[in-house]
Parts: sequence; C-alpha cells; structure tokens
Amino acid sequence: MSHPSSNREWQARREAAVVQGVGTLLPAFITRAENAELWDVEGKRYIDFASGIAVLNTGHNHPKVVAAVRAQLEHFSHTCFQVTPYSGYVELAERLNALVPGPTPKRTLLLSTGAEAVENAVKIARTYTGRPGVIAFKGGFHGRTLMGMALTGKVAPYKAGFGPFPAEIYHLPFPCDYLGISEEHSLTALEALFAADIEPTRVAAIIIEPVQGEGGFYVAAPGFLQALRRLCDQHGILLICDEIQSGFCRTGKTFACEYAGIEPDIMTLAKSLAGGFPLSAVVGKEAVMNAAKPGGLGGTYAGAPIACAAALAVLDLIEEEQLNQKALAQGEQLKAGLHRLAERFDCIGQIRGPGAMVAMELVKNGDATRPDPDLTKRLVAEAGQRGLVLLSCGVRGNVIRFLAPLTTPAPLIAEGLYLLEQSLEAVLA
Repeated sequence: MSHPSSNREWQARREAAVVQGVGTLLPAFITRAENAELWDVEGKRYIDFASGIAVLNTGHNHPKVVAAVRAQLEHFSHTCFQVTPYSGYVELAERLNALVPGPTPKRTLLLSTGAEAVENAVKIARTYTGRPGVIAFKGGFHGRTLMGMALTGKVAPYKAGFGPFPAEIYHLPFPCDYLGISEEHSLTALEALFAADIEPTRVAAIIIEPVQGEGGFYVAAPGFLQALRRLCDQHGILLICDEIQSGFCRTGKTFACEYAGIEPDIMTLAKSLAGGFPLSAVVGKEAVMNAAKPGGLGGTYAGAPIACAAALAVLDLIEEEQLNQKALAQGEQLKAGLHRLAERFDCIGQIRGPGAMVAMELVKNGDATRPDPDLTKRLVAEAGQRGLVLLSCGVRGNVIRFLAPLTTPAPLIAEGLYLLEQSLEAVLA
C-alpha cells in the first residue's frame, strides 16, 4: 500500500479503518516532534499547547528520556512484574513514595493508564474500609472504564449510552465561584447526601481532582480540600486525590494538593509521569495500600520496564531542570498575555489556574452565564489551521486549556500567544 503524503489522504484512511467513537481534535498526522513543536506529513510545523493532553511536561523526545528508554530496550522490554520482577519498578516505587506529600509511610502500585489507576484506587479503598460508597464531583473526569465513567461527572460524550454503571457512586457540586457554586454550597450538599442517600459509615472514599481537568481547570481552594480532609478523618472515609492531569509540576508544585498542605490517603498519578510512555501509579498510605491480598492487584503490562525507565528519567528532570519554577514562570507569561487579550476581546470571561495549568473561559459579551461553546470550537479549529494546537474542555464546552510542555522556551510561548490572537481576530471578524 502506498504511503500517503497528505493529511487528507491519511484522514480518509483513518475514517475507513478506525472506529468513529475515537474523536480527533486536529486532523494533522504527525511525523516528528521535538520539545514543544510538531511537524505533520506535509511538513507543516505546529506549536504544541496540548502536550498530548498534559502528558509531556518534559517535552517531546527529551534527550534524557530517550536515552533511558534506549538503554532499557537493550536489556529487555517485558517480563511481567508478577512473573519475574525487575529493579526499575522497585526503584520507581521508592522514588514515588518519597515524592508524594505527607509524613505517613507510603506504598506504590504501578499500572498503565489513568483510568486503571482510578479503578484500583477504588478497589483498594473498598477493601481497606469494607465500605461500598464512593463520592465524586460534578464536572470531574476519572476515565473511560465503567468505574471511571461512573465517577466522571459529565454525561456527554463520556457516559451517554454506555450504562448501566457501578452502583453506590454519588456526585457533589464542585465549588466554583465563577459558576456561582460556593464551598459552603458543596459542603452543605455533602451533609445532605449523608442525610438523604448514604450514611458516612458506608462511604469508602471521596475522590477529587485538586484542579479539574476535563471539567474546565476549576481549582479546589486550599480551605475546601482541608475541609474535606477533616470530614474524611471524622467519618473514617479515605480521601483520594486524582492528580493525573495536575501532577508532576504542572501547577508549580510537584502535586497540586500541596497548595492545601494536606496528605491524601491515596493519590492517582499518570500522564506526565513517564514523558510520553504509558504508565500510571496509585500511591498511598502503607496500611491502606497493603489491604489488598497478593494477586488482587496487578496487570500484564502494569509498570512496564520501558515506561519505568522513562519515569525515573522524568523524576530526575524535575530537579535538574527545576520544572516547578518553569511552570510558575510559564504561567505568569501565559496569564499576562491572556489578560492583554482580554482587554481587546470581551469574549474572554475568566483566566485562571495555578502555575502552567492555565485556562480561559469564553462567554458572550463578558457574561459568565452565557457560555460560548461554538466560538470555542471555531477557535480551536482556526488555531490548528494557523499552526497552534489547542485543547478545549469544560462542563459547558467553552474553556480553552493551555498545556504547553514546561520546557517550552519563552519565545515559543510568545509565538503561540500571537497565533492565538490572530485566531481570535479571525473567528470574531
């Protein structure tokens, strides 16, 4: 079969061979990537403000990650840790146990995907507490498996038509001042849930994203996370922090929950953990994590050797390249540029997010109650045509999230902001 040289030809083949349920944001078929730049089959260059959905905090093909992977490949690619173990898994577990917040001794389970991490976090919480119930938040995203979808607080496109879902899952409003939902409102809803739907002694865990990802980069304030920590302690409920999108320096802290000074009982990690290789982790307090009996946890590819090698390189880079400081600097540059744009365009309703986990919400005439998802969709498409990869998100479909690699040079961020401005001018003309 001939090798097409155009995006259009590849898109036609994709439509004939791949299920339609897998969406594609930008039909540009990539052949090469380096740090924060991509090139497609036609040779067109793109600035990557998406990072493969927050996977590449260390950039595409970081030389140290590539070197670590090559070195591992020369030895072996797979044995299955449950059959014949290997040192990379153990070393990474040790590093993660030391890296996550809190003084309590930790244990780590390595897996392959974020959804798999969430599934296992719930399994561990239920077996440790002996309780069935799990509380999540509206607007939250926790994966596309059945349990992940049950926990996810957004029907379209993630849950529609895929039920029934696992039982004993409950949802609370996520506090967001911009949407008129206060912390008091959310905590009152929790008390009402305990009164009307499930008693706290039957709740195994509360799972929350400290910064909602797909939901729109809404931030759980430190006081709210601290209140949840107190309520969980009061009722013997485990607090699970889903840091799959917010982790590994994206917010200017290694993990977003550090802003609240809390120690989660369990954390789910993935995405930027391994610099582009499929790897996830569940890290939690030793007594909690050891509740599952031998054989109850694992997976054929879980903690794959190549991914572990990549992750160990990523953990080195956090210190060597001062990724938290880079996230803060990038966030300042992005927000300053976006605020300048907001002075020109009244469709920018709010700019928010910690560190380099930045979002802008698009509304009609500056009115927070009038989201503009159509404008958002047009902006993503226009930016793609101009060579800027953007991601949309949000419970109302009207948020642009900025997820450039933390290693992106400042001039490239500036160029991306210029392309964004040009794109806004075009779609608003």
